[in-house]
Amino acid sequence: MIKLNVGLVAIAMVAGAAGGAHADVTDVSPTGFQLQVKAHIAAAADKVYATIVEPAKWWNPGHTWSKNAANLSIDAKAGGCFCEALPGGGSVEHLSVATAMPGKLLRMRGALGPFQGSGLAGSMSWEMTGAGQETDLVVTYDLGGHMVGGFGEWPQKADAMVSEQVARLKKFIETGSP
Repeated sequence: MIKLNVGLVAIAMVAGAAGGAHADVTDVSPTGFQLQVKAHIAAAADKVYATIVEPAKWWNPGHTWSKNAANLSIDAKAGGCFCEALPGGGSVEHLSVATAMPGKLLRMRGALGPFQGSGLAGSMSWEMTGAGQETDLVVTYDLGGHMVGGFGEWPQKADAMVSEQVARLKKFIETGSP
């Protein structure tokens, strides 16, 4: 197993914490990595889940192919798609839904963004534990397989991207603006 650069992990954790989310690359090996982002959200778990499945409202458009988050959708049922409509009739499947349990868990499979062109498989879980009007959200992304040239700094880059999305989700739920 490859040991992580403690400085890079600390930077990622501080960056995530600044947006109301705690980020951490939890494992790196020559064949993959795992990252985890945690956030405490001032809303009931059902509301958190309902907002997660509407990424057009909170996802950063800079992390889309079309540069327009309004083109994103999640069909929150097993076999459903976290997809993006592209101009000219094209589309992108970002992830496919494996498990949908409103207010508890949304698990999707696939390789996001720049990882799609490699021989990689992933699992992204959005797990909610709610108590009244408070929810603890844990987002875990496991990615593994073959990537030409190895993973290098990709675990930290992926962690920063996912951390940003979680922070935007939290802010949108709590303030109405991502």
